[in-house]
Amino acid sequence: MSEHQKIHPVSDPEAPPHPTAPLVPRGSSRSEHGDPTKTQQAAPLDPPRKKKGSRSCWCRCVCYTLLVLFLLIVIIGAIVGILYLVFRPKLPDYNIDRLELTRFQLNQDLSLSTAFNVTITAKNPNEKIGIYYEDGSRISVLYMQTRLSNGSLPKFYQGHENTTIISVEMTGFNQNATSIMTTLQEQQRLTGSIPLRIRVTQPVRIKLGRLKLMEVRFLVRCGVSVDSLAANSVIRVRSSNCKYRFRL
Repeated sequence: MSEHQKIHPVSDPEAPPHPTAPLVPRGSSRSEHGDPTKTQQAAPLDPPRKKKGSRSCWCRCVCYTLLVLFLLIVIIGAIVGILYLVFRPKLPDYNIDRLELTRFQLNQDLSLSTAFNVTITAKNPNEKIGIYYEDGSRISVLYMQTRLSNGSLPKFYQGHENTTIISVEMTGFNQNATSIMTTLQEQQRLTGSIPLRIRVTQPVRIKLGRLKLMEVRFLVRCGVSVDSLAANSVIRVRSSNCKYRFRL
């Protein structure tokens, strides 16, 4: 009796598996390089970064500049402090001693001619500082806003702890002076005195030991009360108050 043997098909393990689904849908095509119908989107670019090197360099320059300025201020302050301690500077003192009116005439054309002689006492109280009074000074006598006379101080040097008496001649001319005369007379009748102002602008140079400093302008503002403005007479100064300051 012969034996019957049934043979069943066996799959090859080395054979590639059969696809269960189509790799490419029907009605479409695809290449190994991708889908040609779709456009690839470019990746977003990073925003440009600021250069840190230039910014840090700018910050260093600003810091160095501020440091140099601070050092200069400290050095200048130290020098000024040392000079102050060594020389002990004091402001000079001025006083109006005498005011003489040599001409006070109302002319036929109603103009006013005036002439004053002023005697000023200048005191330098400093022990180690001298004062050079330079050319270009101006001294004026004013009544209210009207300038009555002008003059200038002489050029001279005033030494340490020195008192100098200065005599200055001043002249002036004003047109249409009827209103000035009327106001002066009314002022004297009501108060018995006339307020005048004396202004002095004087270029000076300060001498510290052997060092001669730069030229500055010394301003003097004096308020003077006199008894009258009678021509050819010495005017009695009832009161005098002066203020001083420097200006470059």
